[in-house]
Amino acid sequence: MSHRIFTMAFSKVYPMYVQKAERKGRTQAEVDEVICWLTGYDQAGLQRQIAADVDFETFFAQAPAMHPNVALIKGVVCGVRVEEVEDPLMQKIRWLDKLVDELAKGKAMEKILR
Repeated sequence: MSHRIFTMAFSKVYPMYVQKAERKGRTQAEVDEVICWLTGYDQAGLQRQIAADVDFETFFAQAPAMHPNVALIKGVVCGVRVEEVEDPLMQKIRWLDKLVDELAKGKAMEKILR
């Protein structure tokens, strides 16, 4: 079963991540740092993906390298325990949601970037 989020443009959701963080006093640069940490994109690569309007599936498929510590991302986001998500793509999306969530909750950057 394919989820609607898989085919949604990353560039449509990205501003929501930024707004969520900024509402809590964090910055776009911090959101970018979290995304780059998770995916291995550098700033230019991230911007290219946003400009290219790629969907989530492509965004993660083209990610240079998922961080080796992703297994340390634990907890609940949208009522779902991220470490128990079975679909590999959905798990990557949930990891990203969880990191942005932690950022918005004021968690220290060194704790978010495990």
